[in-house]
Formats: sequence, structure tokens, C-alpha cells
Amino acid sequence: MGRLIIVVGACLVWLALGVAPAAAGDTAVKSIEAVYTGKEKLKGQRIQVRGKVVKVNPGIMGKNFFHLQDGSGKAGTNDLTVTTQADVQVGDEVVVTGLLTVDRDFGAGYSYPIIVEEATVATAAGH
Repeated sequence: MGRLIIVVGACLVWLALGVAPAAAGDTAVKSIEAVYTGKEKLKGQRIQVRGKVVKVNPGIMGKNFFHLQDGSGKAGTNDLTVTTQADVQVGDEVVVTGLLTVDRDFGAGYSYPIIVEEATVATAAGH
């Protein structure tokens, strides 16, 4: 009974914070290239990615969109778009945690092969 209460309590905290736990065994921070190559397996899951903010488009459709790069990948697999309510600046080193969506089309020309949505943003350790 005590174990059930702890699990339920943890779930309530995650719900209150708007943060879902990552899938068991899948909590490692991924490279952007690894997200692209593993997108079919990772779609619909909460993932973590670390990188540098290289472009920010604030206030689009009630969200802040930004582009993240980590030095991995090549043209087409080296830039990840993220949506968040957090404020970020070009040059920030961050760790994002959010839902990976594949083939997202917002309409009006906003279409993405992959995008991390509803992300939380933390400053990368050591920066």
C-alpha cells in the first residue's frame, strides 16, 4: 500500500509540474543526430537533448520556437527545432526535455520533419 501511495504521489507531482517521466531506460541526453536517426523509435516520447541555441523566434502561435545545435550530424540532421514557453537567447547552452513529434505541420508554412514540443529548458551544467 505504501509503495502505491508513493507512485501515485510521484505521478501527481509530474502532472502538477506538467512533466512526464521519460521512458524507463531512456533518460540519457541524446545528440541531435541520434534523434534524427532514431526518430521512428523515439516519436511520441519525452526526450532530452543538449546544445546551443542558434536562432530564436519568440511568440509564434503562443510559443517560443528556437533552433538547437550540438555539433553532431550534417546538413539536414544537425539542427533541431524546439517549442517552449521559456525565454531563451541565441548562444545559450541548454538541456531541453520535451515531446518528440515527427512530421509536424502547423500550416502556414510551418512544417517540421521532427520537432521537440512543450519543452522545459534548463541551463546546461558548467555554463
